[in-house]
Amino acid sequence: MAAAGASSAGKDGWSSKTAFVLAAIGSAVGLGNLVRFPAEAGSNGGGAFVLFYILCIVLIGLPILLAETLIGRHGQASAPQSYRKLAEQSGASKAWGGVAGLGVLSAFIVLSFYCVLGGWVLNYIWLFLSDLFTTGLSGGAFQGASFEEVEGLFPSMIGNGPLTVGMDFLFLGLTLLFVWRGVSGGIEVAATWLMPIFFVLLVAITIYGAFGGAFSQTVSYLFTFEPEKLTGPIMLAAVGQAFFSLSLGVAGMVTYGAYVGRDVNLAGTSVIIAGADTAVALIAGLCIFPIVFAAGLEPNGGLGLMFQTLPHAFQEMPVGSLIGLLFFIMVAFAALTSSIALMEVPTAWVKDKFGLSRHVSAILVTLGAAVLGALSALSTGSLADFHPLGFIPLFEGQGVLDTLDTLTSRVAMPITALLTAVFVGWIADKRLIDSENGLSGGLHVFWRFLVCWLCPIALFAILVAGIFPSIIG
Repeated sequence: MAAAGASSAGKDGWSSKTAFVLAAIGSAVGLGNLVRFPAEAGSNGGGAFVLFYILCIVLIGLPILLAETLIGRHGQASAPQSYRKLAEQSGASKAWGGVAGLGVLSAFIVLSFYCVLGGWVLNYIWLFLSDLFTTGLSGGAFQGASFEEVEGLFPSMIGNGPLTVGMDFLFLGLTLLFVWRGVSGGIEVAATWLMPIFFVLLVAITIYGAFGGAFSQTVSYLFTFEPEKLTGPIMLAAVGQAFFSLSLGVAGMVTYGAYVGRDVNLAGTSVIIAGADTAVALIAGLCIFPIVFAAGLEPNGGLGLMFQTLPHAFQEMPVGSLIGLLFFIMVAFAALTSSIALMEVPTAWVKDKFGLSRHVSAILVTLGAAVLGALSALSTGSLADFHPLGFIPLFEGQGVLDTLDTLTSRVAMPITALLTAVFVGWIADKRLIDSENGLSGGLHVFWRFLVCWLCPIALFAILVAGIFPSIIG
């Protein structure tokens, strides 16, 4: 039987099913799982939101995840070429390759500003490491500093252009290091080492918080069932969170799927990937909020939770410098595996499109991301008043980083996923799809119903709500 990576003779690929699963989980698990989901769940209905979110993962996220992966394995090439191959074999227009082209562009754009955020995480690792060497294990982090001083570390950092650009380049360079070495020699190595360490740190800090923090308050905050809070806008937010949590719409799973051998059941691995991603999101809440509540702080969402609230919480707890250091190392690992997947998407496209080596392709992508990333890094400081698309209502008042985030998350990614659902559900030859998806019987019929009907409707709703947020209030 062929190995999981032996997709074609001489083609680099995953050495095993486990390597593919860990890499795919690494691609999906990122900053959104660790910060955005727990805050959304706690403030928007607790257990009711969680239950609805899981339902969205099953009914929307999983079907699209499987659809993207099977396109990649069938095509055995970069995302646009895989789409074109399936379209041609289905008697459809090669223009469907443009759907994946939009996904590749989205991955490149997200890579450029995601590494900026990764650079912020690296800076906080340095801050906690320096504090640990200064104060040792006695007491909390940043001893002697006021709440305002600890909270002020974040705006001071993002306003420092040379620092943010330098850290962005450092994180981008770390990403390049793994992509440069190829699938089995680099991306797989990162996934098989970093993801297990990530899970160990996540569980360890969660256990620490359970014994030393406000664990019962956290459980109540996250899982109290309040269905009355599940309004239309909140349910739509849950749908969007389920979609973005799995990194869909950036051609990542299409690209990773191209390295998977025929012996791997894509339906089964998709369930494992989606289940692990959801578990991380839930455990992240149980990891973070006991620490926050024990310090008497409010569970604010977004970047403020990670870079302002949590550092202050670590200040209030025993061995806070060490716990804070381990926490941000954990976050860095999750961010790095995601950025590796994002870089691999355009690298594979450049390599296939222009016949260049992997090394040259990865360097070209890195240079482009560095330029765009530098603009994003400076948009929180010296370029704060530069609003490139400010004349459009959706981007009004947004700097480069926020503009790129909005452009990809609200427009490009939902369009890519929507057209993917249409392509797989209505355009592609059913016999080719059925030979790849690993489903049979009632599950196959149900999956096809979801891809043909429910997923397009839900993704269209996400797209409309993203472009016209005033519609849902």
